[in-house]
Amino acid sequence: MTIRLLAPATINRIAAGEVIERPAAAVKELVENALDAGARRIAVSIDGGGIARIEVTDDGTGIPAAELTLAITRHATSKLNDEALVRIATLGFRGEALPSIGAAARLTLTSRPHGQDTAARIVVAGGAVGPIAPVAAPFGTSAIVEDLFYATPARRKFLRTITAEATACADAVRHLALAAAGVAFSLTIDGATSFDLPAQDRRARVAALYGRGDAEALIALEASREDITLGGFISPASLTRATARHQHMMVNARPVRDPLLRMALRVAYRDIIPAGRHPLAALWLEIPPDLLDVNVHPAKSELRFAAPDAVRSLMIGAIQRHLATPAGVAAAPSLRLGPAPRNTAWSYPPQSAPGSQARGFAEAEVALGFDLPPSLRRAEPAADATAYPLGTPIAQVFDTYILSQIGDGALLLIDQHAAHERLTELRLRAEREAGGIASQFLLSPVPLDLPDDDVARLLAVADDLARLGVSIEGFGAGAILIRALPAALGPADPLALLRDIADTIAATATATALSSRLDAILIRMACHRSIRAGRRLGFDEMAALLRAMEATKLAQTCPHGRPTVVKLTRGDLERMFGRAG
Repeated sequence: MTIRLLAPATINRIAAGEVIERPAAAVKELVENALDAGARRIAVSIDGGGIARIEVTDDGTGIPAAELTLAITRHATSKLNDEALVRIATLGFRGEALPSIGAAARLTLTSRPHGQDTAARIVVAGGAVGPIAPVAAPFGTSAIVEDLFYATPARRKFLRTITAEATACADAVRHLALAAAGVAFSLTIDGATSFDLPAQDRRARVAALYGRGDAEALIALEASREDITLGGFISPASLTRATARHQHMMVNARPVRDPLLRMALRVAYRDIIPAGRHPLAALWLEIPPDLLDVNVHPAKSELRFAAPDAVRSLMIGAIQRHLATPAGVAAAPSLRLGPAPRNTAWSYPPQSAPGSQARGFAEAEVALGFDLPPSLRRAEPAADATAYPLGTPIAQVFDTYILSQIGDGALLLIDQHAAHERLTELRLRAEREAGGIASQFLLSPVPLDLPDDDVARLLAVADDLARLGVSIEGFGAGAILIRALPAALGPADPLALLRDIADTIAATATATALSSRLDAILIRMACHRSIRAGRRLGFDEMAALLRAMEATKLAQTCPHGRPTVVKLTRGDLERMFGRAG
């Protein structure tokens, strides 16, 4: 086999795969070029998920006609003044974006610098460069990308759905708009305006992109250590979302998705929010450029810090200090119940009075929502509680786990939230399969402010949500009106539920079938109705939960696949204490 040099067009297509792995990457690179050009207004238009067409127009400094050919040549740039790559002050610097896009798609670049009488245009298609031609155009630059990856079909066939790619493009623009709040931004997707924002301060930009309701609850954060400063906004522990979509990090005005920063955020919230929930955060970190390496990956979204421990500790400490204010944490629940001593992690609920157990059991079933459909109906309580597979409850541990004992003396620990979530999910699923989930109209419709993208996603599936018992309608720009919720959810918080549904729809945009997305929404609704960790239960409530689990085939796991029951046998305990063998 003979070693040979690859053709320049092949080299460019290979390199393009690293820089432009999906439409969102092309959008990000073009907008970063516009910001580096000093643009004060940037307009982004996306069609067909960014695969069919991307257009980014700015009013920046522009590119002289004589430099257009150089602009689409690999590793040609006007931005890099420090060739030691120590003090990089611009978003772009590698000189790879435009040639990579031109190698994989059809790129039309039109630019007119201030002071130039006419604009000039150059077209690149699959790496083939056309001649420069004079055209009429306003000051600034317009980059149009069409038929993305037509020249690299191997990459194109691995793209996600058009909806998923459009969502990723929108998220990229939103992140950049947060990073550059002082620049006016507009985004249009398939002809519909997603947002059109003037130049704003950071708080106003966060409010515009996160929604006014959430933004009002955010906590302003400021901290510094030596030459590193951190500022922005974080959510209190009471405000979380189902996904991490609303977490944005900026380092020296560069939008990043850096593992160190994301881990620091998770650690800061780890002990105060439920597992599986995510805080909201828009954070700007300023650090001397010589303490930062941005040349880690062509996408420039990950970094290397010269002092990672200092950055991590500053971020964790600052967030935890700001959350330790009355606005950031809820009051700790009392740990005292009946005769249990104060501050104990164990609760011993009082026994029912003679003759009242059956009545209390039935009332507990209703209170917990166990009026199950016939297919899930339990048997009547047996005279000997140890005859039940899950035994009889004897205590509650950490207000989260039910401790019970079964007939052979073994102990069971039951996760009350996970178990109840499975039961609620199955009830909702049974109602849906029987013709539709029953709705309960709210006494007064509840308005909810959301970003325009989330409103559009919710209204697009309004008919499907109605079959899940959720009735909504548009309520002007950036808002919906909630009219009804599933009756099975009882007194659920409509605002929190619809926010989570919006996040779930966005997170499952890659699902190939609508049924997969509806299943995810149904599980999210079940989570809202379920007993929370930290809720103190009475004996009859714990017994009702165990009996309902026994009547359900899938009760050994929650809807997410996690176990609901852990068994401790005598042998297990003897091994723990070194008595086995």
